[in-house]
Amino acid sequence: MTRHIGIVAGSAEGAALCYRTICAEAPAFMGEHNHPEITMNSMPMAEHMPHISAGDWESVAELMLASARKVARAGADFAICPDNTYHQAFRHFDGRSPIPWVHIAEVVAEEARRLGYARLGVMGTKYLTEGPVYPEALGGLGIESEIPDAADRERVNEIIFKELVNGIFPEASRLYLNEVAGKLKARGCDAVVLGCTELPLIVRPDDTPLPTLDSTRLLARAALRRALEQ
Repeated sequence: MTRHIGIVAGSAEGAALCYRTICAEAPAFMGEHNHPEITMNSMPMAEHMPHISAGDWESVAELMLASARKVARAGADFAICPDNTYHQAFRHFDGRSPIPWVHIAEVVAEEARRLGYARLGVMGTKYLTEGPVYPEALGGLGIESEIPDAADRERVNEIIFKELVNGIFPEASRLYLNEVAGKLKARGCDAVVLGCTELPLIVRPDDTPLPTLDSTRLLARAALRRALEQ
């Protein structure tokens, strides 16, 4: 028996990558064509974005809780959210969720510690990079973090919301993201967190100035491990 995974989706692209990763990597542990049971609830991003733009994380938390209750009623034993930005709402529903969660930034932080990184650059939406999610998770393990400068944060945010979440991946944007990673390297970072679930769809680890920590796939693998725990 495996545990039933609940996915509380943000963007379609990020949620799909997380789902596909679980299903693609599970057969190595479970056998051909096999994976844990998965239930996804996908509220439209349009319902979340006004609250995110306003910094109203309490309202985002209520939407996430509504999704968690739906996947729990479908039988999910625990939940994941393949959207880094939404994790700013976690503190507002502690103790109220019907099922436990796997926290994406904590998963990334543990991987960074395992690999011996000491100072991470964090790329993602401006809401995520300017918020506490990664500083808290990384700082708790003694890992320092840096974020892009203000102009780069705005441009990366625009790339994410105007292009990546819509399945648009221009080469010019990929090269720009590499430039941002290069600036973080110049500031002493030894790796970069792809802290937006769509960034792994455009950033190529073999062509990036820093080693990358793919938050989406790391979360998917953590969920798979948890589902397989005896």
